[in-house]
Amino acid sequence: MQARNLILLVGCQLISATSTISLVTLGGIIGTSMTSNRALVTLPLSLTVVAVAATAIPATMLMRRVGRRKGFMFASAVASVGMFLGVVALKQSSFVMFCMAAMMLGVNMAFTQQYRYAAAESVAPEFVARAISFVLLGSIGGAFLGKELATRGEGWVAGIPYAGTMAALGVLFVIQIVLLSMLQEPAAHEDHVVSQSDRPLGQIVKQPVFLTAVFGGVVAYAIMTLIMTATPLSMHLTDGFSIEETSSVIRAHVLAMYLPSLAAGFLIDRIGVTRLMIAGALGLVVTSIVGLQGHSLMHYWWALVLLGVGWNFLYVGGTTLLTYTYSLAERYRAQAVNEFLVFGVSATASLLAGTVMYYFGWTTLMLVPIPILVAITVALVVVRKDPLLRRRLAREEG
Repeated sequence: MQARNLILLVGCQLISATSTISLVTLGGIIGTSMTSNRALVTLPLSLTVVAVAATAIPATMLMRRVGRRKGFMFASAVASVGMFLGVVALKQSSFVMFCMAAMMLGVNMAFTQQYRYAAAESVAPEFVARAISFVLLGSIGGAFLGKELATRGEGWVAGIPYAGTMAALGVLFVIQIVLLSMLQEPAAHEDHVVSQSDRPLGQIVKQPVFLTAVFGGVVAYAIMTLIMTATPLSMHLTDGFSIEETSSVIRAHVLAMYLPSLAAGFLIDRIGVTRLMIAGALGLVVTSIVGLQGHSLMHYWWALVLLGVGWNFLYVGGTTLLTYTYSLAERYRAQAVNEFLVFGVSATASLLAGTVMYYFGWTTLMLVPIPILVAITVALVVVRKDPLLRRRLAREEG
């Protein structure tokens, strides 16, 4: 393994996760202070995800042209400028400017999501699942640092709540640029499961295994985004929990998203990728069941923890499954399609979160994911019979 690359990517993942957690915790709350339309309070967060979706394909194409290292550094610079713009937005109480700052963070997130591909390209094929899981561990540190910035940064700049949080994030992204400058360009390995062909994009996309991998990633991210975006609104604005209690639940959720990465790669080796993804889908079903039981602090806590674990298994599994379906020459096109679809649907889910909460409430929000999760579970059971996956599963289990 290229240990240096993986360690640097973990550090960069920590910084990006810190910013994401801070914005998830504060985005709707800051939005509430800037607009009187409650249906729009999650717009900054939603536009972050929209920016991720809109940037997914350009990010992939840029890195294909200039390499992973330069592409990642560019994205960090955009995020740093965006966070300092957020300070100005808070000072002027400009909702439009804050939305722009959030979108600039979204540009960075589109690149950050491809850290996992950089990790996969830095190791031999048999270590891909473990490398992907290892890089995601950086988000565990982000869970703690993000909560501290969200709760403690409120009063760092006198008279401008949360400006200190935004400024601290801007500095962290400068540090991220320095870390990425030391990244070695991943030396992708040639021996993928798919022969080293260069097929038309349509032929790649039509593979049942590819479609199922993308569907898994879409479902994992969309449901996670929908519920996570709505949780601070439901807890703080509807049920009256404090910022401290709300941010603690978000921290528990983020830890649950990434702590399973310690085991996910090994579980894929032991039980197979589709079984892990099915376990993730079932975990998300249980999330809805718990969320429907009540509005106490522990109901929120358990629902968000299960949401995190389910997301991890379904998303890490989907990313690993995707790598089975393309050759080295095809990787950028295949990855671009996946990223665009995953974050395009996730953006829609984020936009819907505030609206669903405002018009229908938490109970309806908890019911929405269930039929979608049934569909992905059925798809995973069916795709296990695909010849490409049967060959891979035989090797994993045999």
